Amino acid sequence: MLKSFTCLQYGFPTLILFIGLLSCKKESLVHKKGYQLVWSDEFEYKGLPDPARWGYGEGGNGWGNHELQYYTRERIENAHVENGVLRIEARKEKFNQNEYTSARLHTKGKGDWMYGRIDVKAKLPSGKGTWPAIWMLASTTPLKWPDDGELDIMEHVGYDQGVIHANIHTKAYNHTIGTNKGNQLSVSDVSSAFHVYSMEWDEEKITFFIDDKSYFTFTNDKQNNSATWPYNQKFHLLLNIAIGGDWGGKEGVDTSIFPQTMEVDYVRVYQKK
Repeated sequence: MLKSFTCLQYGFPTLILFIGLLSCKKESLVHKKGYQLVWSDEFEYKGLPDPARWGYGEGGNGWGNHELQYYTRERIENAHVENGVLRIEARKEKFNQNEYTSARLHTKGKGDWMYGRIDVKAKLPSGKGTWPAIWMLASTTPLKWPDDGELDIMEHVGYDQGVIHANIHTKAYNHTIGTNKGNQLSVSDVSSAFHVYSMEWDEEKITFFIDDKSYFTFTNDKQNNSATWPYNQKFHLLLNIAIGGDWGGKEGVDTSIFPQTMEVDYVRVYQKK
């Protein structure tokens, strides 16, 4: 599938067709901010997500938030690529004692980075009880949460349609003790149109964007304290739809809405040259 992009080159508009990595959006970001592309998935294939890029979180134990779904592994009904788009689908169906299925994809061991810019172009599910997320966890093994840190590039809860959240979680700042830091931005068409959810991260600060509009920055206090800044190590990316849970299910789950899908057009990771 060809993806077309219009950009301005040498003072006049030109229509350029690129396949996969050769998009003018990528080139403009490299030139504008001094970044280079180091990892991506353009989803220019068909079937299960590329196993060279994506692994799976599997299980139905509530995931620490009393969630209702069972995350399946390599099940095409819950995660597959078609027409140049990754589709993560939450379904109402009995599966291993759970009432819902979904998928939780991650790049751990296949894409782990310290510092850079993450761009994910996505269209979100809707409906009460859905809880899609684009986020990052430290690539430590075993992971100690929240001490090792979490970066929430995008979270959306279906009972509060159109409100996008960005948050950070550390030992000192996390929701379990009421100290997490973040912000939100209202975008009315998140479930009917694609938007680019981004994060820029370096040793000084972490900034979150929607369509290049920044709306939250977390700054390193430079106290050399991992309780407030555990972000000097490698992290990996996760994409998932949770159902219910302490936040997503705060106002219950509308059982009539399923299946619900998060569509992802691309994932691109850049680092400074």
